[in-house]
Amino acid sequence: MTSCRKKKSEEASFLEDMKDHLDEFIHASMDEHNACFQKTIKKMFGMSKVVAERSSETKEVESHLPLRTTLAE
Repeated sequence: MTSCRKKKSEEASFLEDMKDHLDEFIHASMDEHNACFQKTIKKMFGMSKVVAERSSETKEVESHLPLRTTLAE
């Protein structure tokens, strides 16, 4: 799932990337936060629907194993 943020540099270190992410979060408007939140929720529900559809498409396989019993005397 992609995030709403825009990565500034692929070569940035972890700490530089986190600082940029935090700065973007702090300076984003409430409308940007709201739009990102709604986009994320829609993606999550969309992914759960895909998983549910795939699960329902999966054919159940029933297997039977021969039962063996051993009696100790």
